[in-house]
Amino acid sequence: MVEVTLENTLIGHQNPIYTLAVDEQNGLLYSAGNDKGIVEWDLNTMKFKRVLCTVPSSVYNLCFIPEKDLLVATLRTGGILVIRKSEPELVAKLAVEKGAAFVVKAILTKNELLAIDEYGKAYVWNLDNFELLYSFKVSNTTVRSLALDEKNQTLAVGDKNGYIHLFDTRDYHKINSAPIHTQSVTSLAFVDGFLISGGRDAKMYKTSVTDLSKVAEVTPHMFTVYGIIPLGESIFATVSRDKTIKVWDTEFKLQKNISRDRGIDSHHLSINSAVYNSSLQLLCTAGDDKLVKVWKLTF
Repeated sequence: MVEVTLENTLIGHQNPIYTLAVDEQNGLLYSAGNDKGIVEWDLNTMKFKRVLCTVPSSVYNLCFIPEKDLLVATLRTGGILVIRKSEPELVAKLAVEKGAAFVVKAILTKNELLAIDEYGKAYVWNLDNFELLYSFKVSNTTVRSLALDEKNQTLAVGDKNGYIHLFDTRDYHKINSAPIHTQSVTSLAFVDGFLISGGRDAKMYKTSVTDLSKVAEVTPHMFTVYGIIPLGESIFATVSRDKTIKVWDTEFKLQKNISRDRGIDSHHLSINSAVYNSSLQLLCTAGDDKLVKVWKLTF
């Protein structure tokens, strides 16, 4: 059984937090959202370190690429900032054609950066010179969730209509597509050889990565599932608009339920994002209450 204890609450944001990223090697956490800045926190001292950089608009997604020392931020305005973290300096300013990009991922085996705009178009850039290599349609509607299995060269995309699409990262051809949720797919993760998905319909499904057949389902939260975070080979956490954090095994057996209703000093508004630092065994969560909560996990 996993034990979860609150280590600290990081205070400083003035507006809701939408996204988190972690630098595991250096014990650093990055948070951003409706404030016009990306904040760096030290997870060893549990203290504010600096405002890494200011940004012109809300940040929807952060992606840290440790192998390149790059932090990528997607903006509400449609811009994508690539920041050299140690300096910090702006390395590249990219953009999608229409709307904003809610998701961004590095595909290191190909030295590529992939983002998808809110109209379902994917863009792929070279991670060295940031030249746009290609763009292609992955969905006919908004995409808010993305998961990558680099070992098996598979990319999973979840769209607003409840469909999950699988692509081969070698040439980005579509492997499969299936309607899984009745509303928008808001979170995806590859865990223990399966694809786990969460949606605005408050459902969570375990699906086969070969044919997207449903293996198991559960209603994990009262509202939207905003994050699925692998904590190990056969255990993961979920966060939700219902303000709770839950820990599950891959059989969908609930291991832990963390909420204010249980007398725990958790979030009191929607939890929008979570990341896990496995070396420190710290789960970090953030949301509309402008707080970052840092939880110690003991297995």
